Amino acid sequence: MLDVQKIRKDFPILNRTVNGKPLIYFDNAATSQTPQQVIDVIVDYYSNYNANIHRGVHSLSQEATDAYEQARIKIQKHFNAKQSHEIIFTSGTTHSINLVANGFSSLLKKGDEIIVSALEHHSNIVPWQMLCERTGATLRVIPMNENGELILSDYDALLNEHTKLVFVNHISNALGTINPNEYIIEKAHAVGAAVLVDGAQSCPHLKPDVQALDVDFYVCSAHKICGSTGVGMLYGKEEWLNKLPPYQGGGEMIAEVSFAKTTYAGLPHKFEAGTPNICGGIAFGAALDYMNHIGFKNIAKYENELLDYGTEQLLKIEGLKIYGTAKEKTSVISFNVGTIHPYDIGTILDKMGIAVRTGHHCTQPIMDFYKIPGTIRASFMFYNTKEEIDAFIVALKKAIMMLS
Repeated sequence: MLDVQKIRKDFPILNRTVNGKPLIYFDNAATSQTPQQVIDVIVDYYSNYNANIHRGVHSLSQEATDAYEQARIKIQKHFNAKQSHEIIFTSGTTHSINLVANGFSSLLKKGDEIIVSALEHHSNIVPWQMLCERTGATLRVIPMNENGELILSDYDALLNEHTKLVFVNHISNALGTINPNEYIIEKAHAVGAAVLVDGAQSCPHLKPDVQALDVDFYVCSAHKICGSTGVGMLYGKEEWLNKLPPYQGGGEMIAEVSFAKTTYAGLPHKFEAGTPNICGGIAFGAALDYMNHIGFKNIAKYENELLDYGTEQLLKIEGLKIYGTAKEKTSVISFNVGTIHPYDIGTILDKMGIAVRTGHHCTQPIMDFYKIPGTIRASFMFYNTKEEIDAFIVALKKAIMMLS
């Protein structure tokens, strides 16, 4: 059972006020908050063993290296990767996707096809468009329906012997839809295509098993999972990572360097050029420890209760329309009220201490599908409460009255 009031005490920011009102933070899909236990790990690193890793024989360097590599092992175990060197530290989801897209530049040719879903964040669209421009490959799109679900019969029709790559998010950041990734991966593998899953929105709410999914690449960002910004992960099957060339050149990713020739280091260092976000990586591991201590089954159960409650209360408001009504979804509610611009509502809610996201959420194709400029998005985490949702509803009604 999840003790929300006890958990809330772990998050110092939840005690602050905004515009004289207690903070209600419903922008978790953009970034989650950080518990004191992770903040302490960050402070401890900079206070006691701040040093560069992998290169030093002195004690601080060895301590930092051990902590950083232990974090890699924590991430490996959390995602159930077969080997720790299949976990590549990156600056986040976008970096991870671009690393893979760059690597496939040498593996694709004109006539090849890659498939992306209509539910994607721009970071899982633009790199593939750029890849097509470089290689002459063709980008195909899995369409969505009014509920915000992918049309799988159309996906089946898109797959053929020319399909080399498929990209899909695990959960939509704009609509909360949970995609049927097992089906998507199985069908792609049947035609010999590799699959990358964007797990930025799924990792805070469930515990992906990359071996059970049989996914080729899985990416996420630590700042969505109670960690710090500027660090993330690329999981790749060993055989795929060995096929891809290095993304960046520099220190750490080499075996030997001469002016005549350079040979590259093995996994994972081949893809980790330069000094990484050492503290961020260590904090990433600590954040996973924190969430696993709470338990992802407990988190999912409670957040589903928040989603159901929030949906029920919002639908009582006249003129309010929710976008994203998939049968399988998680704690994101995107909505508009009549013809009121979402930005105007978001601005008034902020005056009342309530943080929501407004706009297109880096998913302009989704907004174009619904023929709207954007939505108001309320997104929940396990430290939110039904009482906060009640206060949000009251504030929303006031905002609507002011703008009507």
